[in-house]
Amino acid sequence: MTQHPYSAPDASGHFGTYGGKFIPETLVKNAADLEKEYQKARQDDQFWHEYNTLLSQYVGRATPLYHAENLSKKTGGAKIFLKREDLCHTGAHKINNALGQALLARRMGKKRIIAETGAGQHGVATATVCALFNLDCIVYMGQEDMKRQAPNVARMKLLGADVRPVTNGSRTLKDATSQAIRDWINNPEETFYIIGSVVGMHPYPMMVRDFQSIIGKETKQQILQQTGKLPDVIAACVGGGSNAIGMFYEFLPDARQIELVGVEAAGEGLTGLNAASLTLGKTGVLHGAMMKILQDNYGQISEAHSISAGLDYPGVGPEHCHLQDLGLVTYTSATDQEALAALQTLAKTEGIICALESAHAIHYGITRAAKMTPDQTIIVNLSGRGDKDMETIMREIRLD
Repeated sequence: MTQHPYSAPDASGHFGTYGGKFIPETLVKNAADLEKEYQKARQDDQFWHEYNTLLSQYVGRATPLYHAENLSKKTGGAKIFLKREDLCHTGAHKINNALGQALLARRMGKKRIIAETGAGQHGVATATVCALFNLDCIVYMGQEDMKRQAPNVARMKLLGADVRPVTNGSRTLKDATSQAIRDWINNPEETFYIIGSVVGMHPYPMMVRDFQSIIGKETKQQILQQTGKLPDVIAACVGGGSNAIGMFYEFLPDARQIELVGVEAAGEGLTGLNAASLTLGKTGVLHGAMMKILQDNYGQISEAHSISAGLDYPGVGPEHCHLQDLGLVTYTSATDQEALAALQTLAKTEGIICALESAHAIHYGITRAAKMTPDQTIIVNLSGRGDKDMETIMREIRLD
């Protein structure tokens, strides 16, 4: 793996003041073993050769960078390009990371895999790679998310995963993550926890970022081939933040000339229920790392809300917090209704039904492109496909 000029995290796993390891004593050895093994793998050309071969032959990479001409014309202004992560095997970017971590688990001799999932895409990706490598798979999923993402629950079970409902708290992603960590604490030796985003204790935020950075690497090469220049703006949705950091990381050295924009879930609005941690959150510790978290005045974690299960998380990856503080990435938000409208617009102009998560970034891309000139370009990371969301879409949008 080539060295990157951006140096975070430091040796202790901190991105500035964020990140680190805030974990119970039971997991200290696991964390140390994982960090040591990943550092070895990071320098192992054979590891990356196998990873990249599987990305090509199994996942279907490179994914296209698509010039959305109809959407661009309808919007007016800049040319809009879509990075088509929805065309990955399993339908989202999540497979990039699940595959890398499964290879690492196999390298460490771990046979029992656990994972958390919200929208279900990470759960499906984890179940997929566990089937590929003959690993036992347990996926924790909030009961509320199981209802609104029933097709993905069925996919996980078909792939051989044990999907365990989480009934406490808000019964969404936060609670599924907490339950997965409890499992890991109780079964530390034989278990490998495949975390689905750039959250959690070190080295997870760094590790997941590295596996997802293939998105930005491909995108930079593709946009230069297609336009001969770097884009003016790049946008991606942000929940935990894996698809966004995967897109942004390769472009961080160019961040002074390219505007990088993360789009959070404003839910019902910034004064109502939402999941806009970077916009409204305060620094605290959640799931093993220091990050910006939605909290009340007493420091208790507030309930998060988004129409998209994958963005319905009250915190955000520590690297995003650091990049916001450095001014290298700008963060904004889109409401449930804005995301639904953008999803409809994309479907009717380009014949692409995107995930509700991705629709938040599509909304930003449409509104921003309209304020730009025809010689400018904006790239939107289309992180996943929308078939998993059809029940929600049918409930929220009149289709007659």
